Amino acid sequence: MTRALLRSLSNWFTWIPVVATALMAFAWGRTLGTFAVMLVAVALIGAVLTAVHHAEVVAHRVGEPFGTLLLALAVTVIEAALVVSMILSGGEGASAIARDTVYAAIMIVCNGVVGLCLLLGGLRHHEIEFRVDSTSPSLAVLISLAVLVLVLPSFTTTTAGPTFSVSQLAFAGVMSLVLYAAFVFFQTVRHRDYFLPVISGDGVADEHAAPPSVRETWVSLGLLLMCLVAVVGLAKLMAPVIQSGVSAMGAPAAVVGVAIAMLVLLPETVAAARAARANRIQTSLNLALGSALATIGLTIPVVAALSVVLGFPLVLGLPAKEMVLLALTLVVSVLTLASGRATVLQGTVHLVLFAVFLFLAVVP
Repeated sequence: MTRALLRSLSNWFTWIPVVATALMAFAWGRTLGTFAVMLVAVALIGAVLTAVHHAEVVAHRVGEPFGTLLLALAVTVIEAALVVSMILSGGEGASAIARDTVYAAIMIVCNGVVGLCLLLGGLRHHEIEFRVDSTSPSLAVLISLAVLVLVLPSFTTTTAGPTFSVSQLAFAGVMSLVLYAAFVFFQTVRHRDYFLPVISGDGVADEHAAPPSVRETWVSLGLLLMCLVAVVGLAKLMAPVIQSGVSAMGAPAAVVGVAIAMLVLLPETVAAARAARANRIQTSLNLALGSALATIGLTIPVVAALSVVLGFPLVLGLPAKEMVLLALTLVVSVLTLASGRATVLQGTVHLVLFAVFLFLAVVP
């Protein structure tokens, strides 16, 4: 019975990416009716859950932190492509799409994902442990990138408004790449042991499972990439529906970017939450902080390069309210992750900040 169930699930995990990608290709460029929107939503959820499964298969084969890094990089590369396509398509607020997306991703990851993982882990295991050796350097790079990209443009004087000049933009893009490349080297080569899971309690069981074969790993990697393409494509198909809903609510245009960022980050959120429930909070934090770093370290250089080459305007500096929320989030994150231990209290604080971010995005 168990083998039959596993075989059935394996078949579903194989076919869902194909079906979701085919549905995305069929619906692309068409006006979606109510039934089509429902199909796209179901396919999107299926693609997210399947992406998490295949990411875990690959991660189990290559080990930490390469598995979480792979998922973070894959999602971020596709997210960057989505941001660029939306900028090039123009429209109201196009020049601020990159800023709004990066800001939303940081708030979602640092408050929503981290808060959810700490809450789930704390409720199930009371007190959870992780490595300060990994969280402190990650936060140092994240804070540096966030200030460089999202805060400094509001204070430079070469150009008017929250923007960089061409030379400043090119410099910021190069420095973002340098910082992210240094972090990846630190995480995967120089100090990989800092990012390995803290084994305690019932988190040990997962480490003894037999790793998948090379063939299964390559198949899962291909299906993972297909799922991620489907997730982003289906999310973009849902964007007009979300935009219509946002307009009907009378909410700011930036809410559309928040909603799309939440959809794109769903695979990482589900994977991180499952790891937290299994008492592998280090894996959750690797995935969460790695995603936030990759979002800035990869998306901004790509968008900056295209802005310089194609000459389209790029607004990067945050308004005062968002700047305060970003600063509050980074300070609380440092306090939360400085001790190597956390409980449900820290998780609750981060989730409250996430709720504040969502509420003020809708009611500015």
